[in-house]
Amino acid sequence: MNSIFIIAHSPLAQALRQCALHVFPDCEQVIVALDVLPNVSPEESLASARIMLEQQYQAPRSQVLVLTDVFGATPCNVAQKLIDGTRSRLVAGVNLPMLLRAVTYRHEALDALVQRAIAGGNAGVMQVAVAAPQNQARRKHSDQEIRDHQQ
Repeated sequence: MNSIFIIAHSPLAQALRQCALHVFPDCEQVIVALDVLPNVSPEESLASARIMLEQQYQAPRSQVLVLTDVFGATPCNVAQKLIDGTRSRLVAGVNLPMLLRAVTYRHEALDALVQRAIAGGNAGVMQVAVAAPQNQARRKHSDQEIRDHQQ
């Protein structure tokens, strides 16, 4: 079974983990999180991440999906060094829909899990139309009504 390791700017990693555990309370051992603090060097963060990753590899045939928040930022740079030569994959741009999709499909092969996570993250980002408040007239036209759009 795959585990999921979130590495993000503090407090995002732990917050995402707590949200996922709210939906999947039985996954406490499967989801781990490292908050990268502003006053901690990248080397220290990498050392902490290595310890946490090794703990995830204790299960037989385990693989790890690593999720980070921003490509090119310290958490992602730490994660890139972390997964070099390991049984892991890295995806940047984590959001809650991506994480929930990854947890849902954590039993699939790691490469398939990466694709599911990316699809979940993409599908979770959309513009939502705003309804007119009650008792107020609606404007005749808005940019959304003029242009074709998908829902």
